[in-house]
Amino acid sequence: MAFSVLIIDPMHPTLMPMLQEMGLEPDYQPELKQEEVLARLPHYEGLIVRGKLKLDRSLLSQAKRLKFIGRAGSGVDIIDMEAAADYQIQVFNAPEGNRDAVAEYTLGALLSFLHNITKSNAEVKNYVWDREGNRGIELREKKIGVIGYGNIGQQVVRRLAGFDCQVLVYDKYKMGTFQTPTYAREAEMEEIFDQCDMMTFHVPLTNETRGMIDETYLNHFRKPIVLINTSRGEILRLDALRHALETKKVIGAALDVLENEKLAAFTPEQKDNFEFLRQANNVILTPHIAGWTHESYRRINEVLVEKIRLLFPELA
Repeated sequence: MAFSVLIIDPMHPTLMPMLQEMGLEPDYQPELKQEEVLARLPHYEGLIVRGKLKLDRSLLSQAKRLKFIGRAGSGVDIIDMEAAADYQIQVFNAPEGNRDAVAEYTLGALLSFLHNITKSNAEVKNYVWDREGNRGIELREKKIGVIGYGNIGQQVVRRLAGFDCQVLVYDKYKMGTFQTPTYAREAEMEEIFDQCDMMTFHVPLTNETRGMIDETYLNHFRKPIVLINTSRGEILRLDALRHALETKKVIGAALDVLENEKLAAFTPEQKDNFEFLRQANNVILTPHIAGWTHESYRRINEVLVEKIRLLFPELA
């Protein structure tokens, strides 16, 4: 029996022929509304999503034929993983597809802040020529904390190799089990809080990590830090970041993700915090583009198809 696969988000056009080559029957419907997805889902063995809707227990309970969900990206926080397991639905994602893109963005954002590229660009375009006010900071000999040593964290560490900096890596669920290259090493959070000048976060959004970076967390750092977040906006409390920027516990931040990325639907508090960040010349804001490249758009397809092939060898 051929698998029919519903695809409800925009995907690179290479996906459909790759699925067909495996003998699957893709149904590309990126314009479907939520109620239309609910009506159609019981008729499919596979579902490929990016982020259109939350796949909760009530939705999955209706997907009687569903055998797999492929998430075109890194996080699986939009999927009720416990419900998927209960209904014997295989869930997989594609962090290998955009890990290089996110790693490159992380280095780019860090360098842009340290060398005042974004800030000085805006100033010069407004006829302000301020060399001294834009004197930069070099990465060399600085200590950088990398939180999360999965697909993306590993690529970030790899790209720091040529900067002669010291890289301290922490991953709660891998401590003592992973090896770092010679220019990096595993460290406990106490040492990272005590030593690091810069921090970059690459953790999934879970009940444990939601709101992890709060005022208490930021107050643990002995030095003023530069903070980069490309994982999920909800791991960082913006009110805590704002206070840390005001008190100079954080001297600069680059955020590719926000706790609410629907800018028109901010709560009053979110709007107030965003206005502060928007006007701060030591904050870089981008619209969730770290992993969003022409190359990753295609590569994610290749990763998803290969994982379907491995999970269901009878389709190969």
